[in-house]
Amino acid sequence: MRTPALTLFAASFAALIALPAAASTPITLDQAMSHPDWIGTPVEDAWFSWDGKQVYYKQKRTGSPVRDVFQVAAGKAQLVKDAELPKVDSAEVVYNRNNSRMLVLRNNDLFERDLKSGQLVQVTRGASRITAAQYTADERAVQYRVGNDWYVWDRTSKVTGPAALPRAAKDPNAPEEDPYRSTELRLIEHLKRQKDDRDALRARTDELRRADASMAPNQIYLGDKVTIEGSSLSPDGRWLLVVTAAKGADKGRAGKMPRYVNESGFEETEDVRTRVGRNMPVPHALKLVDLRTNKLQDIAFDVLPGITTDPLAELRAAAKKDPLKGNRPVVVSGGRNAIDWSANGANVAVMLRAVDNKDRWIASVDLGAATLKPLHRLTDGAWVNYDNAEFGWLPDNRTLWYLSEESGYSHLYTKDSATAAAPRALTTGKWEASDVRWTYDGSTAYMLCNRETPGDYEVCAVNANGGNVREVTRLDGVEKFALSPDEKKLLVHWSSSYTPIQIATVPVSGGEASKLTDTRTPEFKAREWIEPQYVAVPSSAGGDPVWAKLYRPAQLEPGKKYPVVMFVHGAGYLQNVSKRYPNYFREQMFHNLLVQNGYVVLDMDFRASKGYGSKWRTAIYRQMGHPELEDYVDGVKYMVNQHQGDAANVGIYGGSYGGFMTFMALMRAPDTFKAGAALRPVTDWTTYNHEYTANILNTPDIDPEAYKKSSPIEYAQNLKGHLLISHGMIDDNVFYQDSVRMAQRLIEMKKDKWELASYPLERHGYVQPEAWYDQYRRIHELFERSLKQK
Repeated sequence: MRTPALTLFAASFAALIALPAAASTPITLDQAMSHPDWIGTPVEDAWFSWDGKQVYYKQKRTGSPVRDVFQVAAGKAQLVKDAELPKVDSAEVVYNRNNSRMLVLRNNDLFERDLKSGQLVQVTRGASRITAAQYTADERAVQYRVGNDWYVWDRTSKVTGPAALPRAAKDPNAPEEDPYRSTELRLIEHLKRQKDDRDALRARTDELRRADASMAPNQIYLGDKVTIEGSSLSPDGRWLLVVTAAKGADKGRAGKMPRYVNESGFEETEDVRTRVGRNMPVPHALKLVDLRTNKLQDIAFDVLPGITTDPLAELRAAAKKDPLKGNRPVVVSGGRNAIDWSANGANVAVMLRAVDNKDRWIASVDLGAATLKPLHRLTDGAWVNYDNAEFGWLPDNRTLWYLSEESGYSHLYTKDSATAAAPRALTTGKWEASDVRWTYDGSTAYMLCNRETPGDYEVCAVNANGGNVREVTRLDGVEKFALSPDEKKLLVHWSSSYTPIQIATVPVSGGEASKLTDTRTPEFKAREWIEPQYVAVPSSAGGDPVWAKLYRPAQLEPGKKYPVVMFVHGAGYLQNVSKRYPNYFREQMFHNLLVQNGYVVLDMDFRASKGYGSKWRTAIYRQMGHPELEDYVDGVKYMVNQHQGDAANVGIYGGSYGGFMTFMALMRAPDTFKAGAALRPVTDWTTYNHEYTANILNTPDIDPEAYKKSSPIEYAQNLKGHLLISHGMIDDNVFYQDSVRMAQRLIEMKKDKWELASYPLERHGYVQPEAWYDQYRRIHELFERSLKQK
């Protein structure tokens, strides 16, 4: 068990005095930006052997894309030879209800392993991509999906056959009625006899199928005006839920991205995504099929609470748009699965979202009546989080569990689906629960938790009846975990500031971890690095502080003022101030280099970052770049007041969302930020994608002011400082066009002290070490010439 969480004041004080014990080993820019294999390739997938006595994992070969499998034996990792691989399982497993057997998906083939004898049986060979493997309700068979088709493998006979075959097509045996056909059948007796004979044969075949399970089922025709978006088969084989969308829906105008450097020697173009508001997500419909009769029924969404209320009605009216009529459009969308059946097939839960993403519902389905029964509604005036959307059934087949942010933080709840009883909150507090794993008997839930500080991740456990939440691990940087087959141990992926992902085992009762791997190279392990200090920066907005990672010398020279560099992470909703190995490991090495060269550096989890609850996440609603900039201005004040930062020489940089924020800093607070590097930046949110942007800013047609307020190109006239814009020319996430448009705007305004660096063969995430080096050489030179007093 961990010691009780420190108070904010004590935590901040402890962080300030926890200075590095030794000076760091000097790092060169070339080394920091070289291929990351020099660090040591991390552990990827890992899993217990079927008997829980050994651990296997995958690891990339140095200098190669090939992955090898290793076995941990006697405390050492040994390469599994190719001849032994057929005996090894994988991380993709599904257990039966009492953990006596498991399904294994390996190399896209399905196997079953008996966990008492160890016997392995191959179910498929060379099939197309298999998904959604599950045991049937009586566990006599295994169901799985290939594309939209469902198959079943009988465990006794070893026979495989189709279980449900949905088709987005007309039924060829049910021609449309029209006057000409009716007239011909009435007048021509021979045609009528032929039709009657065909109908009789089909009816008899249907009778035989119902009586003889060995016969293949009929195809299920949904009509030719829909596309199949997903499906889910009940474990008892009786019901099929199918998610459809209208065929031929307008998907908006796609972009054309030029490619100037190609093997052909000619310029080429590539189709890329549409822009926000140019197309709306296509709504879904939900259909229920009774596989005994092939009866097809539509399931209406009318009963979902709030479905007819438009949360954007005022904005729509202000924009002189027609009001919405009837139900809001809905999509079937969830976490691991959007549809989840109880093990006996008697109950099913579906997660649905409004297309405007301000409501999320979980509803069960009355299978007899083909109607929804709402079980939970999560609503947010800004937007509902796509993360923390896990849900499912406990082994009693009637208790639903789910994650919800209704308290302001993601927590675990259970609800009896058969009664009107209120849900039970199993976890509470100002922390986040995620990645839930239940024991096979449903008595205990394990989850990731960040109870001590927002960036300190452990595995926690809680009883299904509630009670105290206990921390099982003490690793600080848990990434993910799995239970052993006997549920006595956890296999934990963990990391730390300078240790890429490794694995360890921990007893479920708690205690010390047995660390199984260290894949870092001797060269990397021999180096001394500056350990980031985790500091809580006071917020001028009030409320919670802004957590940050501070990089600085162990001892500051008395009286000296240090130029300040502020780093901005990407993605907006991402957490970089954690005790895990950072996504921005190159940037972390660059921060070491900056400290070597006389800077102090602050990396902040600004408002909108992940791990801090819904209020923190949605603070940017309709005003991207505004609360975050307040946080960075507070960060500058903190560095000046607490760490001898030079208020006259402050730089900022980051990529993607970090590039966007660099623009906002230089253009909305030009007297605070003297220089900045905007890497692959969004300059105008009207050009970004719908799924991300519409959550935060709605759409440009109904909320143009939000886009104007949030887009850096609207503030270009305020630029005073030194600016580097850097962009990959085949970026299919944030288009290179964003930087080109900003460049044209700066040209027209006759701005100086700015430059645009273009990388012809790089997408959003750079790959080539030479491009990484060139980009960070430019950033370093920018800061050297603009932030250091001569």
